[in-house]
Amino acid sequence: MKHTSVLALLLFASINTAVAQTAGPTTAAPSEKPASPELASCKAAALRTLSTSDPDIKDIYFDEDGMTIATSETKIEDIEVNRIIMGQAYLRTDKSDKPRGFLCLIGDKSKVLLTFFTAR
Repeated sequence: MKHTSVLALLLFASINTAVAQTAGPTTAAPSEKPASPELASCKAAALRTLSTSDPDIKDIYFDEDGMTIATSETKIEDIEVNRIIMGQAYLRTDKSDKPRGFLCLIGDKSKVLLTFFTAR
């Protein structure tokens, strides 16, 4: 099986497992602005999606020191994936805060293709 096919299967299979839609710090800290433009794009896309299903989610904090931002030259089907961002994130709501695994795929012209959170 091709590398891209395996990646596509893993991503699509994991989408059905767990999307974090709860938890976040209890403090009203100012909004975090990610250092990299790629991570900022991923954050904006994730916030749009998460706030639709859970309006209490107002911000996402990324552990940028532990983030991996990798350049990629791969495709899923016919869609180019140019960057892969992985690391830990915290969703900020009025509930308790838990670390979440975070994955973001960025395609051609810096378009965010997928943001994904897992519960730990």
